[in-house]
Amino acid sequence: MLGNDVSKLARAIEPCKRVLQCMRQQKDVLILHTREGHRPCTSDLYVEKKRRSGSTLPTVIGTDGPKGRILIRGEDGHDIISDLYPKEGEPVIDKPGKGSFYATDLELILRAQRITTLLVCGVTTEVCVHTTIREANDRGFHCIAIADACASYTDKFHESALEMISAQGGIFGSVTTSEQLVAAFEAHGGPKTD
Repeated sequence: MLGNDVSKLARAIEPCKRVLQCMRQQKDVLILHTREGHRPCTSDLYVEKKRRSGSTLPTVIGTDGPKGRILIRGEDGHDIISDLYPKEGEPVIDKPGKGSFYATDLELILRAQRITTLLVCGVTTEVCVHTTIREANDRGFHCIAIADACASYTDKFHESALEMISAQGGIFGSVTTSEQLVAAFEAHGGPKTD
């Protein structure tokens, strides 16, 4: 509806599946899923964000789309795609903003589980992924962006966002690929589940 080439986002699906499959085989790894969306009443939607979402297009957050109201929790279009759907016990963080820490209990969950390193995948690289990594970095977490398991509508934005993460010796974190990540886990003993 926004006129973006969603096939570019689909490139991240298979790498995300590889990472999920590998992490689901590890012991003591917490898998979290996030999704941006607002309450059905839109009481958590800032007027400015709603205005920006429809400033040049007729698609405004909360209006009807082909899969329900746009960016509204509980609508079909707000759900996680079936290829990457959470399994039982994998928390879903519903966030009203771009970053996964903003107005959520993500930090509480991570601190309670004594997690210090985050592997970050998703879309879009330059918006939600980057914002989440910056927020995590400011909170003292080490972040690793999985380059091929992230995607953007714009290749240049994707590449630039990844470069910014690892610039200056890793100012916001590290960058790797799904193949490198899986190979590293396999090299250290393979699956760790009972």
